[in-house]
Amino acid sequence: MAQIETKPNFFQKIKRFWRETVGELRKVTWPTPQEAWALTKLVLIVTVIMAALLGFMDFVFSQLIKLLVAA
Repeated sequence: MAQIETKPNFFQKIKRFWRETVGELRKVTWPTPQEAWALTKLVLIVTVIMAALLGFMDFVFSQLIKLLVAA
């Protein structure tokens, strides 16, 4: 006789999710503190450069629009 499979309830789903999440996190290769700081500095430098570039482009385009509207 075939066994009838029951659908897992909410708490069983949460328990399974938590167990699988912990298992996956154990597989992660975490960066060393030195690597983390180096990558953080890199992100901050790129962010500042991109903000300056976008700010400059915004200024240039706004000046061009002013010239077109004033003409």
